[in-house]
Parts: sequence; structure tokens; C-alpha cells
Amino acid sequence: MLFKVDENLPVEVADLLRQHGHDALTVPEQKMAGRPDGHIASVCLAEGRIIITLDLDFADIRTYPPANYHGIIVLRPVLQTITSLTRLVSRILPLLAIEPLSGCLWVVDESQVRIRGIDSPGTP
Repeated sequence: MLFKVDENLPVEVADLLRQHGHDALTVPEQKMAGRPDGHIASVCLAEGRIIITLDLDFADIRTYPPANYHGIIVLRPVLQTITSLTRLVSRILPLLAIEPLSGCLWVVDESQVRIRGIDSPGTP
């Protein structure tokens, strides 16, 4: 899978995704640090990448309708440490093979992964 790791996440998140066979680019690697969320979202769409971020703005389905994207993952750790963030990403790695991500928003915390998309319950 193709991922874009937002600038608010440590490079260790991209490294972990790469270690598991995914193509992960970071926002800073592409010299897009500081660019508006809309620009990052447009680049993800053009490149066919899934955005993984801490930014709750990407969880706003009115602004970023999941159906329009290749996938949006918003991490919601209790603590924003490298260890807790890589632990959250490690939790979702097995799900990538069995749960749809394209057209979906995943909100991931220590206790659950909430998936919102076209076919998920409670969505129009």
C-alpha cells in the first residue's frame, strides 16, 4: 500500500510501514512541511496514497469525504510518544490485509479502530 505520513508523526511510523512492505513517504521528505491540509490531501489523491496523521481535521468527513480518498487514518493516542504511535500503527498492520481502506476513514486509538466508509454501519 502507498502511504503519506503527515509531518505531525515521527519518521519511525514511516519506517515501520516500510518494514512491513509498504511504500511510505513522509510530508517532510517531499518538502511539503507547513503546507495546508488541503494541499496534502490533493497530493495524496494524485499519488494514490493513504494519509496517516494525528490531525483531527482529516476526520471531518464534510471537508474530507472518505469516499473521495484512497484512505484516511487518524491516530488518537493517549500519549504522543514514538512508542505509543508505533504501537498504534502496529495494531492496524494486520487489518490492512482484511479491512477496506480505500474510501474509508479509520480512527485508531488504544482500544479500538473505528471505520467509517461507504459500507460501514451508520453511514449514508
